[in-house]
Amino acid sequence: MTGFLGAGKTTLLNHILKADHGYKIAVIVNEFGEVGIDNELIVESGEEIIEMNNGCICCTVRSDLVDIMKSLLHRKFAETPTPVEYDRIVVETTGLADPGPVIQTFLAEPLISNFFKIDAVITVVDAKHAEHHLDNGHEAKEQVAFADVILLNKIDLVEKEDIARLESRLKKMNSHARLTHTHQSLIDLDQILGVNTFDLDHKLEVDPHFLEEHHHHHHDDDIFSIVLTETRPLDLDKVNKFINDWLVEHSADTYRYKGILNVQKTNKRVVFQGVHMIFGVDTDREWNVDEDRTSRIVVIGKDLDEDWFRARFSECAVADGSV
Repeated sequence: MTGFLGAGKTTLLNHILKADHGYKIAVIVNEFGEVGIDNELIVESGEEIIEMNNGCICCTVRSDLVDIMKSLLHRKFAETPTPVEYDRIVVETTGLADPGPVIQTFLAEPLISNFFKIDAVITVVDAKHAEHHLDNGHEAKEQVAFADVILLNKIDLVEKEDIARLESRLKKMNSHARLTHTHQSLIDLDQILGVNTFDLDHKLEVDPHFLEEHHHHHHDDDIFSIVLTETRPLDLDKVNKFINDWLVEHSADTYRYKGILNVQKTNKRVVFQGVHMIFGVDTDREWNVDEDRTSRIVVIGKDLDEDWFRARFSECAVADGSV
């Protein structure tokens, strides 16, 4: 499951985990950044969820993916202290991942290819921001090109003529993929699970070299992540001002941001996430008694002013640290 930053992958994953489909699913979540947020935004379920941080799944942590897959195999078939039952595995890549090397992992590793087959490459596309991302970076293009199924998401935010133009562009980029419109990543799971639409020949048409071991993927050096942390409770008014100033000064540079905040005068986690100018803030579950209440925001963007973000976020803390 792939798609550019903020397209709606984690929302789709939550939809899969909450649905009554009868499958037992192991989930591998990859994040671009040294501190993970996605794992805390995934709904509580009985599924096996494994988080991979500090690298892109198609680059620095690809060997970790192989190790995790082998571990899941061992825990399924061998007698271990922590056995795990699953019918399928869902891999959610970071929004900057090239699907090619991830696919290569499943095909080129003999032990993995003997036990697993790829059902489909699902690409979630943000209808509101897709054209900007396609115009300004190669990652979004690769994700569309390798897709077996494209979910054109957030169609409620775009005019009909814009949707038609974008749909035409996507079909020119990948006429092989089945394209479906979605709102909040909601879809009949029969359209994405057990569909057997993976086509190796098509993938080789996209990139004839993607099965070669020396194939590498490079991100633009000016795209990076900032992790903001604050151990003191936050003042909600100051947080709102920080967000407003952020969106005025840096919205074009911030592709994706998400965080969990400890706000003064509430015992519930405050979840904050968005894409460019579009964001949402909502209360989540209550903090557990022994839970670390450190507020954390991960910002992924281009040419970010890290000093500005750190200074302004620090100013959001309650002066005396009171709850």
